[in-house]
Amino acid sequence: MTPVNATVSLMVEIPEDLHLSIKDYLDIHEMWSQERMMQAALSLFLLQNGVNQPHINNLYLDSLFDCAA
Repeated sequence: MTPVNATVSLMVEIPEDLHLSIKDYLDIHEMWSQERMMQAALSLFLLQNGVNQPHINNLYLDSLFDCAA
């Protein structure tokens, strides 16, 4: 069983335009990190696609409000 606070590193290929948009956003919004942005995006995707689990809800809200996940 995976510990509650375990993290996993991902390496993914994304279109360059998307990467540049993310980089531009993060340069302007210094309170956001790449990790926080990805956590918000992935958890929101899961929520919008029917994954209704309390820990996913918490990860999404924590990433929006800059709380420790």
